[in-house]
Amino acid sequence: MKINGVFSGGGLKGFALVGAVQELEKQGYHFENVAGTSAGAIVACFLAAGYSADEIEIMLAEEDFELLLDPRKTLLPFPFMKWVSLYWRMGLYKGEALEDWFFDKLARKGCYAFGDLPKGSLKLVASDLTNGKMMVLPDDLENYGYDPDKFSIAKALRMSCGIPYFFEPVRLEAPKGTIVVDGGVLSNFPMWIFDDSPQTKKYPLIGLKLSRSQEEVPGRSIHNALQLFEALFSTMKNAHDEKYISRTHEKNIIFIPVEDYSATQFDMDKEQMEELLAIGRSRTKEFLLTWSPTQPKLVGRQNVI
Repeated sequence: MKINGVFSGGGLKGFALVGAVQELEKQGYHFENVAGTSAGAIVACFLAAGYSADEIEIMLAEEDFELLLDPRKTLLPFPFMKWVSLYWRMGLYKGEALEDWFFDKLARKGCYAFGDLPKGSLKLVASDLTNGKMMVLPDDLENYGYDPDKFSIAKALRMSCGIPYFFEPVRLEAPKGTIVVDGGVLSNFPMWIFDDSPQTKKYPLIGLKLSRSQEEVPGRSIHNALQLFEALFSTMKNAHDEKYISRTHEKNIIFIPVEDYSATQFDMDKEQMEELLAIGRSRTKEFLLTWSPTQPKLVGRQNVI
């Protein structure tokens, strides 16, 4: 059965998304159109390029993710210099090694630019901080002077995965110059993204979200300034998506609880990877026991900041 899929962000916790897709493919589901943010964008891109979930698992399991962390060299070999570099570069790591890795894996399937894929089959979310708005790639690229069909998927993927302060932001040569970071800043779970795409109406939509459902999430304990900042950022980051979910049916979303794992644990071991894969598979099995495919409703895209 053909379906559309939307994948949430979550860094290295995205292994659970792969497990979920494995179970869906095992049950006979095939993703026709996909979208995602950050880690979800990675899964979406590989699926759009033609990788199966099992191939993605093997590819990720064989990778040493610490090799994708590429700090800039400094003239003085002192620890504090990386913080000086962070101030000016706005990220601890360049992100170039990550983009090169994306390019290599996508090239193996003959996917270099968005024009190599069926039109509208892949959508990624990034955050334009310079102009204070959300970006949907490749849809919005013309507004920045780029030909969407010729724009590198690997570059767009790096934009969607650019965790603020962790990776240096991508700079687009737009009229004013544009700083782009992780799409999760504005929409970590873009379930709305296919709403205004008539070509997707004929396929049921499934969302895969790396968190518990709203009813399952316990309240936060806030006793100090750090906890206040974490709660403030999390609330702001999720407000847009949670409002959308509350206005639609949660029955089309697979909630995958992975709060006990770190999004930036690039030294994750095989056992932890297997645990995340197993969580994704298990929650998807539970979901499919009661899921009844329905067509997505057209609500209309909403951009906020």
